[in-house]
Amino acid sequence: MSIERSGTCRRVTFRLRVLNVLSVVFFLIAPTLAQAQAVSGGCPLDLSNAHDYRPEKYVYEGTYRSHGALLKLVEDAHFTPMVEILKRGQSTTMPGPDISFTLRVYPNHHRALIAMIALGEKEKTSQPNGSTYSIECWLNRALRYSPDDHIVRMIYTQFLIKEERGKEAEQQLVYVSNNADDNAFTHNNIGLLYVKLKNFELAIFHAHKARELGLMTPVLIAQLKKAGQWIDLAPAQPLESQSNSQ
Repeated sequence: MSIERSGTCRRVTFRLRVLNVLSVVFFLIAPTLAQAQAVSGGCPLDLSNAHDYRPEKYVYEGTYRSHGALLKLVEDAHFTPMVEILKRGQSTTMPGPDISFTLRVYPNHHRALIAMIALGEKEKTSQPNGSTYSIECWLNRALRYSPDDHIVRMIYTQFLIKEERGKEAEQQLVYVSNNADDNAFTHNNIGLLYVKLKNFELAIFHAHKARELGLMTPVLIAQLKKAGQWIDLAPAQPLESQSNSQ
């Protein structure tokens, strides 16, 4: 076999391998007709083809089947920096379809959820152009898929606050508060959200909790001082509902 022919064969073989990988990836993430029809209020119930965005949940198998490798494939093809800042799309001219695709594969993709919410605000709509579902549907899917993902709940809380649905927002924060354990960053973020809800008693409590765990909270404390609510002494444990609302 000549060198030229050998090189051609290698190129053809490589292209076939790439096509095989992409076809398997599509098979892993493409919903069946039955799944697409399994909806509630326009929001899909089935998440069997989804993957967890959190690094600690990745399954490293050394192949494209691993979550980490699949995440890179999806982000390189759809959730690029230009898509994330809503500048333009990657596979289409608009960012909506690419963010939507990312969330179908990774329902709790934190940055993609934030980008979808931002796109809705930019377009002044509850379902951005090119998005398969409404913003709240994406958030509900993320919670159904990973109910223990505190970041998803706090993203949802921010959304609910902007929608002026304070009681629902507090329900999400109660769940996170009751499961925050000794995570200083989580307590700090809970405090910041309680400030937005003007629940200063709980904001102060979580600010002190974060400090006790070794995290200085200048932004949170500054916000409380600006509101005239900061108390330098740590308060007693406030009464917080113990219900694990989902």
